Amino acid sequence: MKNIVKHALIATAAVAVLGPALAMAQDSAAVQVAAASTGKIGKGLAAIGAGIAVLGGGLGIGLIGKGAVESIARQPEASGPIMTNMILCAALVEGATLFAVVVGMIA
Repeated sequence: MKNIVKHALIATAAVAVLGPALAMAQDSAAVQVAAASTGKIGKGLAAIGAGIAVLGGGLGIGLIGKGAVESIARQPEASGPIMTNMILCAALVEGATLFAVVVGMIA
């Protein structure tokens, strides 16, 4: 699984590096065709960025939940404040994730 993620990140980085390079070099007709397709590459990268934001948000909320459950298991009498703080933190993470997705879709 780590190998697949590693290759996906390398491919994403290669596209991110090569996309602007193709847009900068507009000397020949072939490069102009490639530059016309960089808009599509940019939209694809924005969608990939939005997906990565969702994955990060899901991971963050999962870690918040894990920490809250472990804390409640250690001190059951403090479950009220722990749950309140967990919900507040999860809402903040979800809001930041939603903002990142919207920015990625607009781009």
